[in-house]
Amino acid sequence: MPRVEGSTSAVEDPNQYKADTHCRADGPDTKDPGCDALDCPATTPGGQEGAPVIWKEAPKAITNPGWTDWIPVTGPTCLYGVEPGNVLADIAARILNDFRQLPINPGTLETQPFPHTLKGGPTNFYTTATQQTFDLTLLGQTVHLTATPTSHTYTFGDGTTLGPTPTTGYPIPETEWLTTNTRTSHAYTETGNYPATITTNFTGTYSVNNGPPLPINGTLNLTTPPKTIHVWKTERALVADTCQQNPNSWGCPSTEPQ
Repeated sequence: MPRVEGSTSAVEDPNQYKADTHCRADGPDTKDPGCDALDCPATTPGGQEGAPVIWKEAPKAITNPGWTDWIPVTGPTCLYGVEPGNVLADIAARILNDFRQLPINPGTLETQPFPHTLKGGPTNFYTTATQQTFDLTLLGQTVHLTATPTSHTYTFGDGTTLGPTPTTGYPIPETEWLTTNTRTSHAYTETGNYPATITTNFTGTYSVNNGPPLPINGTLNLTTPPKTIHVWKTERALVADTCQQNPNSWGCPSTEPQ
């Protein structure tokens, strides 16, 4: 499936974060009791033990936040690294590339009816793309990533598209095929065979060692393999017999269309 890098722009997180290695939950001299009970053994044989920390956030608008500006958001949890203060910055510098290398499932493009539809009739399209999570180890830290489908572009194969739209579409009962227009339906104006696809734009968040979820500054576009839609037309004729009475009658399965 094609993997296309999306825009590198995203809504900027208004907060800055730090790992308080003194494990202070409230005030400069108040240690969270959970830190004393937290064990942070090395994750590899002979590796370095971790340090209990409390993750905190403060508005970026504050240049030099004081201890009253830092608000605990999660913890206590274990942090591994010689310089814990640099962990977030180091991971942030590479997280977009790692996000775009994940085996994210783009879902499938579904159509009703399929593989044949009728010229002029509404054909219902929808996608099965879903939110997905991944757990990685980056720079010795446990990183949890979430990929979320946020918009979709339907390409119907006849030169027309729908989107980008947040609408995923949905299946409808067979009795409503070719008669019901959904928000993602499309009507083909000519007969033929059309390769339809859907491109889904994924945004992402990540957290380091159970820390606060941080936005990934960039997106990923994934396009499904083409699905060929065969568009037919209908013809009407008056016949004397049914197909049961005369299997060779016009329009019956055993005869070629005239």
